[in-house]
Amino acid sequence: MDITAPATPGTVSSLQEAPPRTWLRMPTLPPTPGVSWGAPPPFKLVSSPVQGVSEEAGGRKGPAPSEEAGTKARFPLSDAVEEGAWTASVVDQQDGVLSLQLSTPATAPIGLYRLSLEASTGYQGSSFVLGHFTLLFNTWCPADAVYLDSEEERREYVLTQQGFIYQGSAKFIKSVPWNYGQFEDGILDTCLMLLDINPKFLKDSGRDCSRRSSPVYVGRVVSGMVNCNDDQGVLQGRWDNNYGDGVSPMFWIGSVDILRRWRDYGCQQVKYGQCWVFAAVACTVLRCLGIPTRVVTNYNSAHDQNSNLLIEYFRNEFGELQGDKSEMIWNFHCWVESWMTRPDLQPGYEGWQALDPTPQEKSEGTYCCGPVPVRAIKEGDLSTKYDAPFVFAEVNADVVDWIQQEDGSMHKSINHSLVVGLKISTKSVGRDEREDITHNYKYPEGSQEERDAFTRANHLNKLAEKEETGVAMRIRVAESMSMGSDFDVFAHITNDTAEDRACRLVLCARTVSYNGVLGPECGTKDLLGLALEPYSEKSIPLRILYEKYRDSLTQSNLIKVQGLLIEPAANSYVLAQRDIYLENPEIKIRVLGEPKQNRKLVAEVSMRNPLTVPLTGCSFTVEGAGLLREQKTVEIPDPVEPEEVVKVRVDLLPLHVGLSKLVVNFESDKLKSVKGFRNIIIGPS
Repeated sequence: MDITAPATPGTVSSLQEAPPRTWLRMPTLPPTPGVSWGAPPPFKLVSSPVQGVSEEAGGRKGPAPSEEAGTKARFPLSDAVEEGAWTASVVDQQDGVLSLQLSTPATAPIGLYRLSLEASTGYQGSSFVLGHFTLLFNTWCPADAVYLDSEEERREYVLTQQGFIYQGSAKFIKSVPWNYGQFEDGILDTCLMLLDINPKFLKDSGRDCSRRSSPVYVGRVVSGMVNCNDDQGVLQGRWDNNYGDGVSPMFWIGSVDILRRWRDYGCQQVKYGQCWVFAAVACTVLRCLGIPTRVVTNYNSAHDQNSNLLIEYFRNEFGELQGDKSEMIWNFHCWVESWMTRPDLQPGYEGWQALDPTPQEKSEGTYCCGPVPVRAIKEGDLSTKYDAPFVFAEVNADVVDWIQQEDGSMHKSINHSLVVGLKISTKSVGRDEREDITHNYKYPEGSQEERDAFTRANHLNKLAEKEETGVAMRIRVAESMSMGSDFDVFAHITNDTAEDRACRLVLCARTVSYNGVLGPECGTKDLLGLALEPYSEKSIPLRILYEKYRDSLTQSNLIKVQGLLIEPAANSYVLAQRDIYLENPEIKIRVLGEPKQNRKLVAEVSMRNPLTVPLTGCSFTVEGAGLLREQKTVEIPDPVEPEEVVKVRVDLLPLHVGLSKLVVNFESDKLKSVKGFRNIIIGPS
């Protein structure tokens, strides 16, 4: 048989392969413009009719495909599609042209396949390579392990290329725009490359490729490959604020630039990432492979190394931390959730699974975490695969502060201001707003269901009665505080007893990284004789000056304020803490011209310098899926004076009709990682 079909996508000429196509398992077409996903098109075979010719198609995946492993399939041409199996059915035959429709099982391993056609006449046979295609998970297919029945959620968690990641503090949640860009040029090939250099593939490629039919397996591989601690993974983590030989984690505004750098430099680790960067890159990779995924932020997130569900702090008599601390409460921590079935677990544990690519602790010898059902965390079922105790501690660990007294003895302080696992957040479906999903992880505080979950988890500390003294303290602040400003914070103290209380108050403010590591002091107050009358309230101010925090503030923009109230007569200690987020100035974006597909567009980006000193080394960096082919940086040669507005213009070329998001980052010597975005609706040309 001669195969001389036209060389268009999905067809082959006699000697040339067609360009690869991207198909979904059990082809069901997602209705999205500008995305090269879809049902396999008919292959057109031009042939001369020959008597006694038999034809058979075959698909092969991986370096050593085999039918036993599910990475090779041979199937005859048929008249109809057979559901749940590899089939090639004849959809049309006229004038020597044979059109075939290919169908795949919903359990086929994802990845790159080679498709060939075998033809034989009598004792003679020949084989023709028709082309290559990439098979992905299919959230539109009810038989697929990643099936979601909500069209809105399918669009948000697989097709949407932009989103928000939540940072700041539990009291001041800050949304940061992010360009996931999972359909940008070269990203799919990069994601497949990531799978093909993971240690499990290098050890046994056949077994690894075979297991890629499971989103549980693929998710676990991606969790390990986004960090580089055990392998040639994408990102190197760093948390010490020394990023001179790389890129600050706060600089990034999207995953595309990170993944392209990793690919273009021979799979060398990209410097540097922190939790939201690891999570965002994992979200891009998993969405690209067809798995519904979202980034989640947990505020006051515990890093429990010894699985005792307890974070203990040891402090001196002034409340200052003593010694190095590896177990910490992170101001916030990000991971991802992916939607999938869990046939390896008991019924009821399908749905959202937590995966954490930030390298914190090893799981089965590798720096990865999950997938673990979010439902199992809520129920306190810590025997569930994978890594349930670690994730449960992140949202439920208890905190105990020990104060070392003058005689060396340790006394437990009361600290009701620090509750682990607050305001667990993700982007809302179809809207640029935050959705609080804490209820997915935790039952209401004080409920019987919560106590039952703690009992199952053997969380004895949470089940114990909390000590009360009748004296309470909390840190109060103004509604919002801006970068570069001076401001007051207040220790608000109440005495709910009928007795006079003679106390000492130690107030301290220090800069802090988002992972809880403290910097220098930027404000202190020590009141030795603080009298609290019966049933009274007092508010003690502490002034924090820009000149005190400007040189030590990290790019997290966070200051930790702590008050220690000491009552010597009762040998009582009350501790209160609050993390303050300093808000950056607004980046304004104007679109000049009418946004049309394939028509040049200009964006004007501007920002006012809010500081009392000039800014030097200023630059704007912009990117946006479907708006620019690659990231662009515009440098400003002159200093930007106080209160001066700096403006730049950037050329855009929209490629697709619909909603796109332009994401911007501003950098300078004294004001770093200022983020902004603008939604742009692109019309047809």
